Amino acid sequence: MFNKILIANRGEIALRVIRACHEMGIKTVAVYSEADKYSLHVKFANEAVCIGPPPSKDSYLNIPRIIAAGEITGVDAIHPGYGFLSESAKFAQICADNDFEFLGSSPEIISSMGNKAKAKETMKLAGIPVVPGGEGILSGIQEAKIKAKEIVYPVMLKASAGGGGRGMRLVNSEDEIENAYKSASQEAISAFGNGDIYIEKFIQKPRHIEVQILGDMHGEAIHLGERECSIQRRHQKLIEESPSPFVDEFLRKKIGDASVKAAKAVGYVGVGTIEYLVDDKKDFYFMEMNTRIQVEHPVTEMVTGTDLIKEQIRMHSGLNCPEYLQGFKLRGHSIECRINAEDPFNNFIPFPGKITSFNMPGGKGVRIDSHAYAGYKIPTQYDSMIGKLIVHAKNRESAIIRMKRALEETIIEGPKTTIPYHSAIMGDPSFLSGDFDTSFLENFNFKPSNQ
Repeated sequence: MFNKILIANRGEIALRVIRACHEMGIKTVAVYSEADKYSLHVKFANEAVCIGPPPSKDSYLNIPRIIAAGEITGVDAIHPGYGFLSESAKFAQICADNDFEFLGSSPEIISSMGNKAKAKETMKLAGIPVVPGGEGILSGIQEAKIKAKEIVYPVMLKASAGGGGRGMRLVNSEDEIENAYKSASQEAISAFGNGDIYIEKFIQKPRHIEVQILGDMHGEAIHLGERECSIQRRHQKLIEESPSPFVDEFLRKKIGDASVKAAKAVGYVGVGTIEYLVDDKKDFYFMEMNTRIQVEHPVTEMVTGTDLIKEQIRMHSGLNCPEYLQGFKLRGHSIECRINAEDPFNNFIPFPGKITSFNMPGGKGVRIDSHAYAGYKIPTQYDSMIGKLIVHAKNRESAIIRMKRALEETIIEGPKTTIPYHSAIMGDPSFLSGDFDTSFLENFNFKPSNQ
């Protein structure tokens, strides 16, 4: 087992990893930018090292400074969290070259799964259902038109190195394809430095379902059920839950078995997530593999009774997949709301600044993952998420009731937040019935009458 771990991240995920490490008797090192000097992950780590000024490129994306911090503090492993360098094959390789265990995927898996076109081909060869189309990078607009005719409109143009909805364009006819291709490629170049585009059939009214996987160094892999992630705005998830109200036992076994097969096919080690689009006939199609811990991992922890960060650390230390999770049973229902410092009444513009009052809810089945507190200044340079509110109850109906109550108890003054938006969703008839897909928020009628 590791003696000391450096967390190459910030905010709630850094604090989350620190808590798991301390419960395991592992010492921790926090790295931080000048903007995060007073963040809680800095306070609660055993040691902390400032690695640069606020801009991410000068701090949390600065590999030499992170490696230097690891060397001067004598760590034996580095946990990348999510975002930043968590899916950087270069960073994973540099960690290995400097004798640090990278608590994420190998450089080879990150490279193969990070390229969406390559990942899809790998899954196809492993026998995992994939969305029609997407056979390699498009050579240009003309090939895009030819492929679109073959797989039939509507189609999606997607950035091969993309994520978070960037570099994606829906195309309904040939008249739209040239402009869509150019704008998607340009956006991908700006966001990822890679303008490669591939094309897929657009699955209409899909659910976004993902499966949590866990693999060890001995070739074994298991899954821990699914998460429903269809409530998303501009391809950014806002609410996640487990289990999905759409997935029955038959589909759960089928999609779970496919995910284990996929994990074994690439020799996956640690925790990861395989994401699928599921149509109204309950046919599922591989979308991507996230080779890291997910923001929404707590809902899986709540319904399986496990600690995914601890299991991730154990898998990378050479231990086997835990026996207690073999043939697990989902227990109750869990829902997570991502609370962002954004103004839902003004097109969700970010709202950084000082938190003047901060009261988090409590009671049975309520969990808070947050690095914020009263007096904390939300930086302008990073993601707007303040924290995550997670609830657990005996069934979905009870979990929604508990989430409504918890949102009512949550008081964050100073910045605008998405709390009113979440509360409104919890009362929406389509959400309550579980009858929704990824287009839910496009038709959601959010009225600011109570603000």
